[in-house]
Amino acid sequence: MSVSLEDWPGRELSDEELDVAYNVRRKAGEEEFARLMTRYRRMSDEAVDGLPGQPGVVYDRTSGEKLDVWGTGGAPRPVFVYLHGGYWRALSRHDSAFMARMLWEQGVATVVPDYTLAPKVTLEEIVRQVRAAVAWVHREGEEHGLDPERIVVGGSSAGGHLTGMLMVDGWQRTFGLPQDVVKAAMPFSGLFDIRPLVRVYVNEWLGLDVKRAAALSPELLPAERRCPAVVAVAEDDGTGFLEQSRRFRRHWGEAAELMVVPERNHFDVVLDLADPRSAVSRALLGLIARTGR
Repeated sequence: MSVSLEDWPGRELSDEELDVAYNVRRKAGEEEFARLMTRYRRMSDEAVDGLPGQPGVVYDRTSGEKLDVWGTGGAPRPVFVYLHGGYWRALSRHDSAFMARMLWEQGVATVVPDYTLAPKVTLEEIVRQVRAAVAWVHREGEEHGLDPERIVVGGSSAGGHLTGMLMVDGWQRTFGLPQDVVKAAMPFSGLFDIRPLVRVYVNEWLGLDVKRAAALSPELLPAERRCPAVVAVAEDDGTGFLEQSRRFRRHWGEAAELMVVPERNHFDVVLDLADPRSAVSRALLGLIARTGR
């Protein structure tokens, strides 16, 4: 695939305009951001309290990183692998299980991996780790009550980018996995062409140049097999995230649906996954249902 390294979305914007487009923490305000981060942890703790599962399983010997398995029981269940956000340098699996009880009640298990945060490791290494997590689910999941043939992936913000990196082709061979190991995907407020981040504050801990950013951009990578996807984004999201979600939906073609969630911002849109009646929960459950054999 031929890519012009300098032809990226928003290249005509000033550094200040790019910061407005991608600095969603500033857009939300520090008080609202802190409130929502507290809510992430509280809702996650409440969701997994008393839930059957196996927390703290090492999935990657190289890094020693762990994942939590929630909501198992009986026959192996379809599984939603959720990748947390935090611009690749914050949050953890402990803040990111708020959907686990809702899914358990619907017959679906949840897997929430940690990954080593930047700048301790490169973004390339973070991508390798989340791919290793999916490989673990496929190889070891059945022993933990997971159906390896019904893996759906999703994530928010940086986790949306990592979701995209699981949707593309090529990496599966490295891990000895089938090309269709990911059966469906639901990125929230994702970043699919990360070249603009080379010019914003996020690059303080990513340390990317344009060439590496292009190689880590799902929209620019081969994907002959297009798994079913719902590309979700908040109506009150950052303009950069809104535009990237619209562009990636067009790029993914007929296999994808764009969902712009009204009255939600970059941080609270994904919390709707705790409510089975919400539009995003219904969309996710619809994707999972399509994986049935």
